[in-house]
Amino acid sequence: MLFINFSTQLFNRKMDYPARYQSKNLVKIVSVQFLLIFVTLYLFKPFTVNVSEQRLNYLTICCLHALLPALIIFSYITMLGHVRKRLQINDWTLKKEFLNVAMLFLIIGLSSFLLRGLIYTNPDNFSWRYLWTEIRNAYLAGIVFCLYLIFARVYFNSTVHKLTDHHSISLPSQSIKKDLNASPIFIKAHVKIDNFYFKADDLLFAKADGNYVTVYILKDGFLKSELKRISLKQLEIQLVAYPYLLRCHRAYLLNVKRVTKLSGNSQGYLISFDETEDRVPVSRAYLSLFDKIYKQPM
Repeated sequence: MLFINFSTQLFNRKMDYPARYQSKNLVKIVSVQFLLIFVTLYLFKPFTVNVSEQRLNYLTICCLHALLPALIIFSYITMLGHVRKRLQINDWTLKKEFLNVAMLFLIIGLSSFLLRGLIYTNPDNFSWRYLWTEIRNAYLAGIVFCLYLIFARVYFNSTVHKLTDHHSISLPSQSIKKDLNASPIFIKAHVKIDNFYFKADDLLFAKADGNYVTVYILKDGFLKSELKRISLKQLEIQLVAYPYLLRCHRAYLLNVKRVTKLSGNSQGYLISFDETEDRVPVSRAYLSLFDKIYKQPM
C-alpha cells in the first residue's frame, strides 16, 4: 500500500515542462536520433531481412527508417506544445511524460508497419505478425534511445561541472525578504494573450527561445515555467526598474536575490538555485555587471 501511494505521488508530482521539448532543443534531439538510427541500421543491421524482398537499396531503406521516427517525434512534440499553449496548460507530470512517450512509440511502430509496403515485396507485409514486430521494435529502439539520452545528460552535466568548478562559492541559506505589499509587475508580450504579472522576488530566471521566453516563477511555493511570446530584450527593457533582475547571458536573465551558489572563473559563472537543479550561465560579457549587483546589499 505504501509503495502504491509513493508511486502515485511520484507519477502525479508536478514538474516543469521539459526544456528538451522546446523547438531549438527538439531539432538537436531528432537530428541526433536520425544519425544514431541510420548509423546503427547501416553498420550493424540489427534486424533480419531478406534482401530479395527489398524494393529499394539498403542505404535508402536505412534513411527512411531513420527519417520516419524523427519526423513523427518533431511533429508530435511541436503539436503538443501548440496545444498546451493554446489551452494554457503549464503543468507537467511524470505520468504525462510516460503516456506521451508510449504514444509516440506506438505511432512510430504503426507508421513503420505501413511503410513496409513501400520497402518490401513480401505478400505478408500487412499481417498481424509484422504489425507486432514493428511495434515491438519501435518500443525496444525507443527505450534504448531514451537510456542513451539519460546517460548523455548525466555525463555532460558532470563534465561541465568539473570543467567550470575552478572556484565555488556557497552562500548561506537564508529566506528571501519579501515585500508582501509589493505590486506585481505587468509584462506586455507581443500578443495580448501572453501578457502576464509576477512579483519581482518570485522570478527565478528567464530563458530565451527564439521569439519566445520561458519564465520560471515561484507560485504558492512551487516553481512554475511559462512560455511567453516576447523577446528576452523586450523583457529586459520592461524590468529596467529592478536592477537585481539582471541580463546575464544572451539567452538568460536571472534574479540575483535568488542565487545560492556560483561556480566558475574569469571566463564565466554557472549559477545554482535552491528551487531547481537547473543552472544559469553568466557569460564573460556580463561578469562585471553581475559582480557589481551581486555584491550590493539587498
